[in-house]
Amino acid sequence: MRDFRLRTDLTRSVVKGYALPLGIEASEMEPPVQGYTLAYNEAEEDEPDSYAFHVVVSHERLRAVIRAAFDLLPDEVVPIVEIGSRDAYRAVDVFLGEEAVSRAHFLAVWHAFESIILEDASLGVGANSEEPFIEVFVDSWKGVAIHVPIDMRDRVEEVLHGLGLDEVPETWADDPESDPLPGTAIRDVLELVDEQSPDIDELLLQLRELWGLELNVDPETNLDEAGRNLGLTLWHAVVVAESADGDPDRGAYISIWASASSMTEMEELIEHAMEECPDWSFQSVYSLDRVAFDERPEPLVDLPPRSREPKVHLVEVDSWGEPPRQGRGKGAARG
Repeated sequence: MRDFRLRTDLTRSVVKGYALPLGIEASEMEPPVQGYTLAYNEAEEDEPDSYAFHVVVSHERLRAVIRAAFDLLPDEVVPIVEIGSRDAYRAVDVFLGEEAVSRAHFLAVWHAFESIILEDASLGVGANSEEPFIEVFVDSWKGVAIHVPIDMRDRVEEVLHGLGLDEVPETWADDPESDPLPGTAIRDVLELVDEQSPDIDELLLQLRELWGLELNVDPETNLDEAGRNLGLTLWHAVVVAESADGDPDRGAYISIWASASSMTEMEELIEHAMEECPDWSFQSVYSLDRVAFDERPEPLVDLPPRSREPKVHLVEVDSWGEPPRQGRGKGAARG
């Protein structure tokens, strides 16, 4: 696989001196006030009282803010990735580390992909810890959220003041992630010259593997964002497979369409589908999403709208090409 490369044909949008990430194109918009806002959060469930800082700066100042914020994290952290979802019933995919990793490992992976993370407007990345309760998260519009215990407020403010930042009543007049700003558009930042060029899904796969991330949903249910049970729905999985004979030069993407009532059930169907592909050995799940019935592929045009039982409908093997490209939605702020 080739290295990830940023496009060279993009011009950075700069509005009244405020530089945006390459993934956001702006024609007309009101830029934010640079600085930080501060809010007090009362304790909820297992989380203590805390202060929430939200820092917004022009792009050329962003790395310094992030690196100073990451210095606040303890020795072990849980990585977090948010990305706009292509799932038909969810706007944002949130991935959390199954186990804590060392801050050194988290930062090594971050630095390997930092140039892309700071430019891609579909991607938010950060980390948190429970003891002490600290979170640093860089959202898709590259605001930096810092949550700390109340006794760390002075330390964080000292760091921000040292970077020339002051508290302001507000940064953005409107939340650009939940309410797309007029005169702005989201665009891809990775160079895709052919089918072998790694895309944002390949980046997500690498982050999942390096940080041990799992999608933050209940795998035993099938709910939409309003919490309604959807029952059996259409799913599409793309599996990365290795040659069953151990040949390192051979591999495949296996596309699996099925009806299932949960992620766990869909994973079981994937296992059954792989048993019918003896030439290939399962390596990893590249993508797994629910699909609206109207978006089913042409070979499933005669599929009934409602399946009565979990079932695999279609399996296609592409031994050398890339998986079907499907655009992801724009990321959204974490609550």
